[in-house]
Amino acid sequence: MAARTGSKDIITLRGSAAIVSEFFGYAANSILYNRGVYPEESFVKVKKYGLPMLLTDDQGVKSFITNLTAQLSEWLEAGKLQRIVLVIMSKATGEVLERWNFSIETDGEVVDQGVSREKSDKEIMREIQAIMRQIASSITYLPCLDEPCVFDVLAYTDTDVAVPFTWIESDPKLIANPQMVKLHSFDTKIHKVDTLVSYKNDEWDEE
Repeated sequence: MAARTGSKDIITLRGSAAIVSEFFGYAANSILYNRGVYPEESFVKVKKYGLPMLLTDDQGVKSFITNLTAQLSEWLEAGKLQRIVLVIMSKATGEVLERWNFSIETDGEVVDQGVSREKSDKEIMREIQAIMRQIASSITYLPCLDEPCVFDVLAYTDTDVAVPFTWIESDPKLIANPQMVKLHSFDTKIHKVDTLVSYKNDEWDEE
């Protein structure tokens, strides 16, 4: 009798932390590209999640995102990360124009007892693909950013977490009366990531 393996893949805490932090690196690159924060020519095309993706070729941004994802992975593995927010601001005034919010729910049992979960890699990839497609189509539902912008990343962690000296306390950089669009979520069975973008609501005078 031939042995058969199930279609499910074993997901460990470390593996799940790696999937989520890598996802955030690609999502951040995609947001920066699609929202025009950096010029189009400063990105290179790669294939990831079965999709054409764009990654920054700017050394400073590249190094920032690499260090960021390494730190996020560490916090995710400890079950200490609750939310990551990528904030886009006006370069001239510092006004917050968009907040890309990634909320994270962690399975406490996995963190406390070291158990693993099961979910197929393909299923996780399909869920991530859906989010990446929504980010890529964001120009169709978000206002045009018609001024030079900069970005920042906020991490919401448990209070008892060790914070590297490169991170500083920040205000939440909120937008007053924002419009919001909920995007798809993905779930590794250990970390569930819900995505939401909020943006500045330009009030139009209605005649």
